[in-house]
Amino acid sequence: MPKLTKRFVESIAPNPEKTLKHWDTELKGFGIVVLPSGRRTYCIQYRNQDRILKRFKIGVHGQITTEQARDLAKQKLGQVAHGQDPASQKKQITTFISVEELAKNYIDRHGYKKRPKSLKGDLNILKNIILPALGRLKVSQVTRRDVETLHKNLQETPYQANRTLALLSKMFSLAVSWEWIEDNPVKGIEKYQEEKRDRWLNQEELDRLWEVLERHSDRMTAYVFKFLILTGARKGEALGATWGQFDLEKRVWTKPSHLTKQKKKEHLPLSEKTIEILQIVKKRTPKGSVYVFPGRIEGEPLKEIKTFWKMALKEAKLENIRIHDLRHTHASHLVSSGLSLSIVGKLLGHTQASTTQRYAHLADAPLRQAAELFSHKLGKKIEE
Repeated sequence: MPKLTKRFVESIAPNPEKTLKHWDTELKGFGIVVLPSGRRTYCIQYRNQDRILKRFKIGVHGQITTEQARDLAKQKLGQVAHGQDPASQKKQITTFISVEELAKNYIDRHGYKKRPKSLKGDLNILKNIILPALGRLKVSQVTRRDVETLHKNLQETPYQANRTLALLSKMFSLAVSWEWIEDNPVKGIEKYQEEKRDRWLNQEELDRLWEVLERHSDRMTAYVFKFLILTGARKGEALGATWGQFDLEKRVWTKPSHLTKQKKKEHLPLSEKTIEILQIVKKRTPKGSVYVFPGRIEGEPLKEIKTFWKMALKEAKLENIRIHDLRHTHASHLVSSGLSLSIVGKLLGHTQASTTQRYAHLADAPLRQAAELFSHKLGKKIEE
């Protein structure tokens, strides 16, 4: 067996059926484990004072170099020579890590990758659900039954229960990758069936709401909701929009990746009515403001629109309508007017056809025509 070098390590072809192990010829006990997936992990193998064979992970190839792994292996094997047991020491340390500490590490090391709204949701779930139930437990003590019990206690709110399960799964997945635990206790627990909200405004309701917005045309917030209705945009996309994203002549809104849910740049064509709304807003925007819908604080966008929304719903005599339902309304009216699901999906910025499929029941005109065609043929046969 050759000396472990970068070239040798990267030349090892993974075996899809079994894990491979290669040991260094110069440093006894230093080796590399190659999983069927291709993941290469440096390790040391040794016997402790009780002559029990132990293996200690040094690091993953690509995250550390071969020479760095060799240096760390020398340090750990030196500890073994002095009667220490690196594997047991590490286990003792990780045994005392609590779920509360795991939550802090999750926020510090993973939270920055999430959108602000998603991170805020995680923080609420941690504060109100996970930490009160599991926070004092050690990560190594949490069992699948503990997680199942927490999930079951939330069965009356399936959406929240599933978000909690997803958050726990990610947290314990990170704990596995950090070698705090060997298995994820959340793995295999089934989520609850979620009923997708299907509320959208019909034409009569939409007309009532638009009339209310017209009556309050002196308020900037009214134009926010007109804009949401006309574009089907998400609230965060609209409130974070800047004038530099719009080409009013070409009638295009270029949404930057940091605003979209898919984190991809999107180009949305705008209707003449939307352009009219934007031109009115631009005349009312304070000079120098970069935001389309500026807030009261200079240099910041409009943020609080829920108070106006509640008032508008009351005046329009509408109930059980969320701001996000305006997006569903936009899509539903397009589909029921005859536009294909693929076109509507592109307008909404959906990356998966399954997301737009929720509106499929509204695109039933061709199916009705086909049903009528067959019934007419059958009717003629009966008359004969």
